[in-house]
Amino acid sequence: MDWAYVISGSVVGFVVGLTGVGGGALMTPLLVLFFGIPPVTAVGTDLLFASITKVAGVGVHARRGNVEWRIAGLLACGSIPAALATLVLLEHLAAEGVSIDGLVTPVLGGALILTAFALLFKGRLQEKGWLVGRGLSERGRAIATVVTGAVLGALVTISSIGAGALGIAALLFLYPQLPAVRIVAADLAHAVGLTAVAGLGHLHMGTVDLNLLATLLIGSLPGIYLGSHLSASIPERVLRSALAAMLLLIGGRFVF
Repeated sequence: MDWAYVISGSVVGFVVGLTGVGGGALMTPLLVLFFGIPPVTAVGTDLLFASITKVAGVGVHARRGNVEWRIAGLLACGSIPAALATLVLLEHLAAEGVSIDGLVTPVLGGALILTAFALLFKGRLQEKGWLVGRGLSERGRAIATVVTGAVLGALVTISSIGAGALGIAALLFLYPQLPAVRIVAADLAHAVGLTAVAGLGHLHMGTVDLNLLATLLIGSLPGIYLGSHLSASIPERVLRSALAAMLLLIGGRFVF
């Protein structure tokens, strides 16, 4: 067992427990930049890592009746087909000799930067949602949700990032009338299925390191537990601002 991976899983789990976001946005860059894991392998491994670690959270929300299953379903109607299509494209490109790592790296950087802005401007997105939502029919809102899911499906499959902060930001804009806990629960329920499908697709492609996955999971569980219990003692705005600044720096590193 490589204890550096265990510690990394603990750190990422701790941040996820504190903020509720940041799993994919931190784990994949950490694996690439600090451990030299090939980007596509880091993405594939992190997708299954995310799917497994999110299951418990969905169970808690489901028992409390917080999950808006209709919204999660609409997102999945767009994201699952998009994820499958993206996997087929990646496999085709790999067969043609195209460097998948070369494709993943800039997309990963862009997704990190978008995630940082989503964290910083979450409140403003919800305010804009109230203004735009007045003229949006239920049919229009449903179509927009499916399209959002499709964008997330492609982005998550390539970079492992987007199912958390970006998904929540989009739902805050589309459904500003819903309590935040229901937005988070719907996004989390959708993310479990999406990351599982994308992760299994990467496993089929041979871009998942199962030993690394197991080691990361061992570290993440106590980290999430500890972070969740400490989250109430640190102001949310401070946590999100610090995380956003870190993601901007990391994202810039991948893009430039």
